[in-house]
Amino acid sequence: MSDTIETNELAFRQMDIPEKILSALDEKGYGYPTRVQAEAIGPLMEWKDVIAKAPTGTGKTFAFGIPMIAHVDPADENVQGLILAPTRELALQIGDELRGLLLRYDDIRVAVLYGGQKMEPQLQQLRKKPQIVVATPGRLMDHYKHRAIRFDGIRTVILDEADRMLDMGFFKDVTGILDKIPNRRNLGLFSATMSQEVMTVSWMYQRDEVEITVRPDAESRPDIDQFSVTVPALEKLNAVRWILFLGKFERVIVFCNTKVMCQRVSDELRRVGVDADCLHGDIPQAQRERTMKSFRKGKLPVLIATDVASRGIDVDDVDCVINYDVPQENEYYVHRIGRTGRAKKKGVSWTVIGSFPEQAKLDEIAKYCRFTVQPMTITETGFVPAERRQAAPVSRRRR
Repeated sequence: MSDTIETNELAFRQMDIPEKILSALDEKGYGYPTRVQAEAIGPLMEWKDVIAKAPTGTGKTFAFGIPMIAHVDPADENVQGLILAPTRELALQIGDELRGLLLRYDDIRVAVLYGGQKMEPQLQQLRKKPQIVVATPGRLMDHYKHRAIRFDGIRTVILDEADRMLDMGFFKDVTGILDKIPNRRNLGLFSATMSQEVMTVSWMYQRDEVEITVRPDAESRPDIDQFSVTVPALEKLNAVRWILFLGKFERVIVFCNTKVMCQRVSDELRRVGVDADCLHGDIPQAQRERTMKSFRKGKLPVLIATDVASRGIDVDDVDCVINYDVPQENEYYVHRIGRTGRAKKKGVSWTVIGSFPEQAKLDEIAKYCRFTVQPMTITETGFVPAERRQAAPVSRRRR
């Protein structure tokens, strides 16, 4: 375990970071690192292996992106840094964040490679000799087999959301890629959980690694008010409309458990005049990218998504997360609500309960995660805490 670093006493400008990156951070308003950034940047800058467990929304991309950019030799046109991500959405998001750090550079290029898109546009990116490549494992190997990319110049490899990537069945692809990189100097594993597969990769490919664990304590845990509302199953959509109307949120993500429900909620919200769109596995990639771009730029206020499609949605100013369906896994709930309450902003999450099993599952999640979820009741004027509503039956009759 690495030594604890008080991030509130350490500014980016006190770290050994190139001036061009500091200038980009200043322009974005980032003066102080998060805990995972404060603990990971130094070892990675020293070419050490790092294995980091940190909650969603704690700034992991900058934690490995800053050292990777600092190590790049702009005069060398070989790929020098490789970042593997489990989904196309996350790969695109990482690419966008890296380009944001490269605002003052005109000689360092980033390419993003992922499935679901034709090869030719990605081949055009590779012909421009990028020094940093962000890729999903399957598509990276496609380009490698076609001799469009070489691995012998790569010095740093990062596995982002390593637990999810290996859990999705990429273990063989990832280890195969690592075996083909002869001159690697360091490997970073960044993950929300430490699964057996992540530990196996660490044991196989890391040496004297620096271990970092950022617990969701008072400092790092997002500031999120969590609410639930229980309604008849057929009234769940109406409850979502009430939440959107009363909250006056500018940017909301609504989570559903299935692609069918995701599409249905999106269609119904649009039918009643809500500016909404959805992300799920059956939507063509070009349309998914347009939807995500619109959401990131604030032009789309409501995004409906499944858990798989939402991987890589990394927007700092999501006002509210709504669970239309109670997630089937405890960790899904943590990932979902972690989309709000970022960058030290206040967040709000709502869970709409339509059956007793859903209530039981939410109770289990709250107990497991040690969360407090406040039950609310819909009244004629809005939402009130359920206990308060039950304690004032006279007031209810007057209304």
